Amino acid sequence: MKSSNVIRQRAAVSRPRRETLNGHMSINLWFTGLSGSGKSTLAHAVEERLHLMGCRTYVFDGDNVRHGLCGDLGFSIDDRSENMRRIAEMINLFLDAGVISLTAFISPLKTDREHVQEIIGADNLIEVYCNCPLEICEARDVKGLYKKARAGEIKNYTGISSPYEIPESPDIELNTGTRPLRECVNVIIDELRERGVILR
Repeated sequence: MKSSNVIRQRAAVSRPRRETLNGHMSINLWFTGLSGSGKSTLAHAVEERLHLMGCRTYVFDGDNVRHGLCGDLGFSIDDRSENMRRIAEMINLFLDAGVISLTAFISPLKTDREHVQEIIGADNLIEVYCNCPLEICEARDVKGLYKKARAGEIKNYTGISSPYEIPESPDIELNTGTRPLRECVNVIIDELRERGVILR
């Protein structure tokens, strides 16, 4: 269902003006990988570094958005797709606000990641693949979810009973199973500098 009788309003304060005020461009860093691969840890570490550099940032964490914006969604394939769509539309608003957004979502399916890129625009998104072997993710099992999935208590769990389609050509691929967190953060900061998103 689509909204009718809706007209887009043009703001006097534009994205470029907001970016100029902020002192950096807006961009989205999309962290994808298995549960336990370090997506959220890395996203928050990058945000901390950017915050100390004076950048306007915000992290969208997969669990956090399901407490509100996506609280009505489950984990079926259709619900996961809708979850990604809503987040992508939210990111568009943050891009317009001149903010560097960081999104930590398993986002297991290639089609969903492609749809996100279509909504956001390829130039506005940097895909970061947190490449961590399943055995390491499962050994970490911070939330105890792998154990429940193995016991059959959780259905459609990515990596166990539901597939994760590895990104074919991510902008950044990091071995988050063994590579130190600080090094991973540095790689991302360097990429932002190289793209001219941040100038420091």
